Amino acid sequence: MNSETKYDLIVVGGGPAGYAAAIRAGQLGKKALCIEMERAGGTCLNWGCIPSKALLTSAEAYQAALHAEDFGLSCGEVSYDFAKIMGRSRKVADQMGGGIEFLFKKNTVDYLVGKAMVRAAGMVEVTEGGAAGTYLKADKIMIATGCKPRRLEEVEVDGKRVMTSREALAMTEQPKSIAIMGAGAIGAEFAYFLNAFGTKVTLIEMLPRVLPVEDAEVSEALAKSFAGQGIDCRVDTRVDAVEVGEDSVSLTLSHKDEAETLEVESLLLAIGVVPNLEGAVSEKMGLELDRGYLKVDERYETSEKNVYGAGDVVGPPWLAHVATYRAIQAVNGMFGHADPIPFDAFPGCTYCQPQVASIGLTEEKAKEDGIAYKIGKFPFAASGKAVAANHPEGFVKLIVGERYGEILGAHIIGSHATELITEYGLGMKLEATVDEIHQTIHAHPTMSEALAEAAAATHGEAIHI
Repeated sequence: MNSETKYDLIVVGGGPAGYAAAIRAGQLGKKALCIEMERAGGTCLNWGCIPSKALLTSAEAYQAALHAEDFGLSCGEVSYDFAKIMGRSRKVADQMGGGIEFLFKKNTVDYLVGKAMVRAAGMVEVTEGGAAGTYLKADKIMIATGCKPRRLEEVEVDGKRVMTSREALAMTEQPKSIAIMGAGAIGAEFAYFLNAFGTKVTLIEMLPRVLPVEDAEVSEALAKSFAGQGIDCRVDTRVDAVEVGEDSVSLTLSHKDEAETLEVESLLLAIGVVPNLEGAVSEKMGLELDRGYLKVDERYETSEKNVYGAGDVVGPPWLAHVATYRAIQAVNGMFGHADPIPFDAFPGCTYCQPQVASIGLTEEKAKEDGIAYKIGKFPFAASGKAVAANHPEGFVKLIVGERYGEILGAHIIGSHATELITEYGLGMKLEATVDEIHQTIHAHPTMSEALAEAAAATHGEAIHI
């Protein structure tokens, strides 16, 4: 790579959108460069999806060992090393990051570690790193710089008393108590992880329920499960003030006009994300924004011709799999390989235990839109495999059109929910009806049988309830 090289595509950002875009361009025979300011994989692989799942797996293994007697096993005293648990998650992230770098080489994609700014259509400047001051040319540019955790202006993030998800993934000492602001997917996952190892967790959500974007029945079921696990869930609760001391954090909470002071060792901010555009685009370009996010058309092109955007930086949903999908569609379109296919249904997953996964409409949304629908539900307590695996908690809930039986939405809470949701996603993509799900033979005994039983339940034909 040198300043005289002309690229077909330069991608600024190496997360799930950025690296996928560069690799796809390489597959199409294009000369591509990916510039990432830290390491290939971006936030998801290095400081999000992947290391957090490593931590959750450790929590699940520890809990399984604690309950070994349920399976007729005797483990004796079970202990853990928190620093080793955190260290393993970093090793997993490093391994996967190396995998992305290998894929760049395999697909003849140039890779540069540094920070870059799009100066104009066709021109990128490397502003930080070993190649700082280098100007690079490209026919097309994609901005895929993602998002970063939202912070509170009045509270300094120090990585010990106050953390975002990034600092929490680098902890070396386990807090004895923690307040988590925000009960979305990130907040719920950290609540489960830390509680599983004995941290006293208070999960605070200003909206009326945990996982507020999920179906109400699922949210209520998770709140009940969390309470049973010892997690203190405070919904419909506002944080009015935060005072950070040397050894603790004091929060002033209000719930239905009643104030309370909560003192904890640490505070984790899981209150959403903001677009990571600072220093990524020259202000002189005047790219159009939508609520701070890059505004793109149906081909993912910004207001500047041949400058594209994909991933979290173009707005919700902030999901790695959606980011990858958007980026691949954008590259296919910009090089004339195929017209971008819009997405209208995507799975949302939360990896605590019990897991939560959903796709399509919630029941509340179906009612709001005036859609005539039917419900099919099946509890995992009636699933032989779930009971045998000691995971009888949760259920499958299917929302289908009353007239034609099309799948409008699916919601699962329980073990392996994040794996099971894909069948319903495929069904929606193929425009399958609930009857086709029901009539597909599901192996016995499997967790997936619950998907067929929920489909049968829409007609009152479920066998095992």
